[in-house]
Amino acid sequence: MAGQVRHLKVKGGRFYARVAVPKSVQATLGRTELVTPIGGERRAAMSLSRSVYANRLRLAVAGAVELEELEALIGYAADDLDRKGLAPKVPRAELLRALAEVHLDALAVAEGRDEGRIRTPEPTSPLLTQPEPGNDDAPPVPLKKLFREYLASRQALGKHKDGARQWENAVVDLAKFVGHSDTRQITKRNLLDWRDHLLKSGKSAKTVANGYLAAVRAVFRWAYENDRLPSNEAETVRQEVPKVQRSRERGYTTVEAVKVLKAATSYAPPVTDNPANRESAAITAAKRWLPVLGAFTGARPAELAQLRKQDVREEDGRWIIRISPDAGSVKAGDYRDVPLHPQVIELGFAAFAQGAKEGPLFHNGTKPERFLASARATAGRVSQWLQEKELVPAGVQPSHGWRHRFKTVAREIGADPRVVDAIQGHASKTAGDDYGDVSIAAKLRVIDALPSYKFTAG
Repeated sequence: MAGQVRHLKVKGGRFYARVAVPKSVQATLGRTELVTPIGGERRAAMSLSRSVYANRLRLAVAGAVELEELEALIGYAADDLDRKGLAPKVPRAELLRALAEVHLDALAVAEGRDEGRIRTPEPTSPLLTQPEPGNDDAPPVPLKKLFREYLASRQALGKHKDGARQWENAVVDLAKFVGHSDTRQITKRNLLDWRDHLLKSGKSAKTVANGYLAAVRAVFRWAYENDRLPSNEAETVRQEVPKVQRSRERGYTTVEAVKVLKAATSYAPPVTDNPANRESAAITAAKRWLPVLGAFTGARPAELAQLRKQDVREEDGRWIIRISPDAGSVKAGDYRDVPLHPQVIELGFAAFAQGAKEGPLFHNGTKPERFLASARATAGRVSQWLQEKELVPAGVQPSHGWRHRFKTVAREIGADPRVVDAIQGHASKTAGDDYGDVSIAAKLRVIDALPSYKFTAG
């Protein structure tokens, strides 16, 4: 026997026709299937079982059975089409009835063959015999080209100044997984399988959710909204991220902060006779100053790493840094001026900035379009150095340790939350917060109220 015949059951050498009972009435009937004996001769039994099955299919085609019975009868075939990405985009019930009609055709062919009549099967359902409107004529939509169009549209709005390299990697990975680059042919099932593949390959749920899937959803949504795609297959493809169980504060404690600041202000680059292995002056400066600036501004490391000499100025006797999109990128989108704490000046930052050459202080980028990538690389180098020195406690993110601490200390001194948000570049919490400006004077009151750190600088 080539395989088990659907709706034919063999028990004790006897044959039975079987029909699955819908789940909604299984409890009432007390069984999961209905069976009826159809004899002990296999050929006759197969013919009779086809007759029983065909009768149920005719009722399905006529619309005389509920969706649940349709699922029990022919749902397996629809699921198979869906897994292969071949299911037409029609309501489930419509697809099931069309498949029932096709199966009726197949049964008629089998019956004719058994009786010595041979004919070529010709399914009659237009749903399955005709292509979806426009699909054959529509040109392919290359995924990489679609991504470039999406990126150009976002960059025109000042977004993705770094070129969205990580998102591009996600798109490339998707094309590699599905084995082609035609976005029109990528189904929700393909995307779900890709998501599961990423998880099985060792990617964390957070990386898959916030990196890979976020990138693809953004591109597909833009493509659908701009008539590049007829549907958005990625709309509901998501990955749940487990809640992190915290065992400590998210920011540095005072003791931990002092250790980092002592290491930063006393830092000297490794001595080497090989010029090729010498640390650049920009990286050395970053290791000395990014922790200090982070402690007193609560800014993101990459924002500080993109500072240029012209972003440091003296105004009315106070030193101010400007965190500006012109230097790379700012998450909130706008520039912000942040006055510097007296201890930062005492440690020598203003003198360092005045003595530096024009351009970036903490990286060697020469092309403005690459400043953000260079700044992020510098921030990464500083983070790596702090971790190697075991100065980043478990449970603290190097990129957010100072931001959390700044917010904590600001609360302790009773600072105005709106002013603190303006200093750190956090978005407004309410519509009312957008009225009026947060002045330098308001920011100075918060900055000057921050306590100095007690340590001996290197």
